[in-house]
Amino acid sequence: MAGVFAQLFPSGPALQRVLLRTDTGRVMRYGDALEQSGRLAHRLVAAGVRAGDRVAVQVEKSPEAVLLYLATLRVGAVYLPLNSGYTPAELEYFLSDSEPALFVCTPERYDLLQPMAQRLGVRAVLTLGADGGDGSLLAGTGSLPAHFEDVPRAQDDLAAILYTSGTTGRSKGAMLSQGNLVSNARTLAAQWHFTQQDVLLHALPIFHIHGLFVAINVTLAAGSSMIFLPRFDVELLLRHLPDASVMMGVPTFYVRLLKDARLDRELAARCRLFISGSAPLLIDTHHEWLARTGHTLLERYGMSETGMNTSNPYAGERVPGSVGLPLPGVSLRIAPAGEIGMGEVGMIEVKGPNVFAGYWRQPEKTRALFRDDGYFMTGDLGRIDARGYLYIVGRSTDLVISGGYNIYPKEIEAEIDALPGVLESAVFGLPHPDFGEAVTAVIVRAEAAAQQPTQAEVIAALRQRLAAYKLPKRVLWVDELPRNSMGKVQKKLLRERYASLYGA
Repeated sequence: MAGVFAQLFPSGPALQRVLLRTDTGRVMRYGDALEQSGRLAHRLVAAGVRAGDRVAVQVEKSPEAVLLYLATLRVGAVYLPLNSGYTPAELEYFLSDSEPALFVCTPERYDLLQPMAQRLGVRAVLTLGADGGDGSLLAGTGSLPAHFEDVPRAQDDLAAILYTSGTTGRSKGAMLSQGNLVSNARTLAAQWHFTQQDVLLHALPIFHIHGLFVAINVTLAAGSSMIFLPRFDVELLLRHLPDASVMMGVPTFYVRLLKDARLDRELAARCRLFISGSAPLLIDTHHEWLARTGHTLLERYGMSETGMNTSNPYAGERVPGSVGLPLPGVSLRIAPAGEIGMGEVGMIEVKGPNVFAGYWRQPEKTRALFRDDGYFMTGDLGRIDARGYLYIVGRSTDLVISGGYNIYPKEIEAEIDALPGVLESAVFGLPHPDFGEAVTAVIVRAEAAAQQPTQAEVIAALRQRLAAYKLPKRVLWVDELPRNSMGKVQKKLLRERYASLYGA
């Protein structure tokens, strides 16, 4: 059977269309991508990658990184993108848990990461540079055949693993099937009215479900084009916005663009659709964007385990504060089923072709989060109004979403608690006007400590162990942490106490 690549990638005359263009003027057509991903697929096979093997990737965003994703699909392997900010300590867990056949990193980190990967049993380590033009992955690929016979894949075969945070234990690998990716891409392309004439302004990272499986896969499904930017940068976005018809971003993108006086209706005149996701969008941002640009932001809701579940309608009313209606084929309910009345808050549960196969090598955790009738318990709390619009009102976990990234507080607390002078800590998210939520740490000083570490010292120590987006925005000191009768730290009270810390 045909896999993701064969089902989404255009053919025929569409191969002459532009797939992406960069800020430097580079142009890659669909035909170019077909040939180059074919050569790269031969390279992966030569490196020992076979169907079902994991290919772990920690590289900078580039057109070649997209080709690597496509090539992995074509050989029938499982793509495993890793945040480019992960430290070696974090990578060790992901490589150990996933046991990839191939790990691709940047040339600058090869000497640091190759010995660790080899020790963990990774069969090959190759490199890909930030500009896509250097590294051992591409060496000699120009002489390889452009034609590659894609390895057949069934709908239930794995296509990707995304590591996602939780409330207990280490990160879990969400297993996404071929059918998951294809169904979600096709559904979103239809719901958001994507056509071959669309040009997507792409400034998202591609190690995340938003930038990779939503933005890129939807583009492929519609045969559209992308303005492929290396990162989010206000200057770059304002420069290219007049040439785009669609933009996808996290709320932080829109908040920062609104701070620039150059953003106006004329600049956004050609763009037909602005989509926001990965974190809650403030209602004030929704209203201000409409006033400044004349466009109503379209907010949607998804997660690593399910892709997208709901979306505000393209043609109907886009309700501020709501993430819209269930997508076609997706069944959504508020649990406990049959006990929650209209508008009441409960656990959001979903079922559909978009819902993942389970957690990598964690069958017990997988079983615990699926109902007997197939519904997946998302861990998010929400309510549905009389018209069927879903509102996310909170999470049943302590997960923090900052700038579109999921952050696991216990991981940060473990690092803080290990620092000299620290007795214990609590990490939580607080409302932030720019990031949606800001990671905040409260620390209790050890009584025997001669000196309390400063905020700068704490963050500097954490920077050696954690990715930058996980670092606390503020570090506060208290005499003791609030606890309930069972001794559990009451983070709810801490959130209430410091709710206005960032002025959100």
